[in-house]
Amino acid sequence: MPVKTKRRARSPVAALHSQAYERIKHEITTLRFRPGEYLNEAQVSKLLRIGRTPVHQALNRLMLEGMVEVIPRKGVIVKAVSLNDVLEMIEVRIINETYCARLAVARADENDIAELTRILDESEKTVTTSDTARQMTLDRDFHSTLSRAARNAVLAECMRTLHDRSLRFWFISLRDPAHHVAVKEEHRAILNAIKARDPDAASDAVRNHIDSFRKNIMRNILGGGQDTP
Repeated sequence: MPVKTKRRARSPVAALHSQAYERIKHEITTLRFRPGEYLNEAQVSKLLRIGRTPVHQALNRLMLEGMVEVIPRKGVIVKAVSLNDVLEMIEVRIINETYCARLAVARADENDIAELTRILDESEKTVTTSDTARQMTLDRDFHSTLSRAARNAVLAECMRTLHDRSLRFWFISLRDPAHHVAVKEEHRAILNAIKARDPDAASDAVRNHIDSFRKNIMRNILGGGQDTP
């Protein structure tokens, strides 16, 4: 008879580090911590009511992920929004997500389709609201579910990392109400193609969706729309 082992509880230190990481990341993603803003560890610790050690660890992790950078003799700064960065990520997204959509057409089961439908229905309820953070979360949930439906763990992990790095750009783009409406229509086209088991339509719908994002984010960054940082 196999011996049951108790699942090791998460240490309080690890939990605080994770909490600090998620909180700071959210503040950066939603532009509460603005690009170019210096982050004083003591002040961030006081704001979040979390000790300085977890805050320091979280900032180190965010530095590795490219969301903050260390300026010698000055401190930690929120990394500026770079058009070149977002265009490079878009190039990688088009290659990977169109292939992901093709795999999802062949491999998605009824549970995947039901979850994509649920997320899309929930997203459509937010069209008339100004809760951009919620809209962004649902957008990411849709893409995460799509990547899992492809049944390729390596691809899903690549997409997770790429989406993490894209979140701040998603937030900027979704502040435009017209683009928010367009995203829901584009997601619906992706879902319909998967339901129809049409790999070409799914790939084309994803490409169109990402290209729509590219045009909108360029308009916002270059044109300074929606109080772009």
